[in-house]
Order: sequence, then structure tokens, then C-alpha cells
Amino acid sequence: MTSQDPVPAARRYAIYFAPPTDSALWAFGNDWLGCDAATGEARQRPEIDGFDAARLNAITRTAAGYGFHATLKPPFALAEGRTPEEIDAAAREFSAARGAFEAPPLELGSLDGFVALRPSAPSPALDDLAADCVSEFDSFRAPPSAEDLAKRRENGLTAVQDRLLMEWGYPYVFEEWRFHMTLSCRLSDGERRALISALETLAAPHCAAPPTVDAICVFTQEDRAAPFRLLARYPFGGVQ
Repeated sequence: MTSQDPVPAARRYAIYFAPPTDSALWAFGNDWLGCDAATGEARQRPEIDGFDAARLNAITRTAAGYGFHATLKPPFALAEGRTPEEIDAAAREFSAARGAFEAPPLELGSLDGFVALRPSAPSPALDDLAADCVSEFDSFRAPPSAEDLAKRRENGLTAVQDRLLMEWGYPYVFEEWRFHMTLSCRLSDGERRALISALETLAAPHCAAPPTVDAICVFTQEDRAAPFRLLARYPFGGVQ
């Protein structure tokens, strides 16, 4: 991950968990979202009962724009004076000092009206990883604009969430963070239940065994209208 060109002011970065690009889970997520977040290539979405292609495109459009992932450090613009090369160096150092671990098996379910893959049990190791990513990479984050703050507050935040927004640029970090790999937009109760039921068979093979968490990934977005793309993967223990 190197670049000597000036970084566009609108470019954003994010620290994500994402499966290895040669894994069945990565293929499932990219097929479902209709795009490979590493290459940008379109993928053939599987057909499922009760949903036509146009509706599935609408349901997955926003999630596809972020790529198949679980957020560790939410998207941020670079702080003044920081560079992509410094993010690369920090990610290498951060990952080299960590060891791989198994997370609880995933399960298909609902999160605040969205369909997502989530851990089937609490995981202190996942919580610690996300918290460390938020704090360790925060020096790279530019402060949110007044417009960004207003947008985050549109749907209402608790006092805790608003404090986190002001301190860390995002309301759903630390005690408010929940690991999830988003598969849809927010849906009505009936459509969400129907989608979960229709997806169960496709998702089942990826929920059978505990996923290994052995790397963090840096994703980047050229501007707010562009999709996020996998920029680099950083294996734990410094193994390449």
C-alpha cells in the first residue's frame, strides 16, 4: 500500500475484518452483494425464492458500496499531515503484534432492521480487536464536519452514542459496537423475515464452523459516491 501522489481530500479509509479473498465466506459475501470488493468485478448474485433481481439489487445496493466486511474502525478521512504510507506502516505494526483467534460461529439474523451475519455468542477477543483498532488508528482520522455530525444525529442518538460521536467520530464504537457483516438495507419485519428464511440454505455452510480472525484489512473509498475497495490485508503475527 504505497502512493506518492497527493491524497484526494474526499478519499476515506476504514479498518475492516474481511475473510481471506480465496475463502468460501468471501465468495459468498461478494456473490450476494454482486461485486468483488477486491477487484471491483461484478459477481452473479444467486437467485432466491420470493425476490426478483430488481428487488435484490435495491436491497443490497448500500451494503455493496461498503464491501463485504465487519467494521473495526469506521470510515474516516485522513487528518491533515497524515499519509497513506503511514496507515500502511501502522497497520503492519499493529497486526504483527497480534495473534489469530477463533470467533464464535456466525449466524444469520437481524440487527436493527438489517439482515446480517453475526457471532452466535459474545466474543471478548472481537470486542478488544475493534476497540484497539478504533483507538490505535484514531490519529489518522480527520474530525467530522458539521454536516457529518448532523447526519449521524438525524435518527436520534443516546447520550452515550453522542459522546462517542464527538470523541471518536462515530457513535457505534466501544460499548456500542456490535460485530456484523451486513447483507441488506433496513427492511420491514415481514420482508426481513422472508429474506432470512430464503438465505438460510445459502448461508448455512458459512455458519457451521468458527471463523478464524487472523488479519485486519484496510479498505478505501475514492469519494463519497465511489464504492469501498480492499486496499491491503495485514496478517496477524506479521506472516505474509
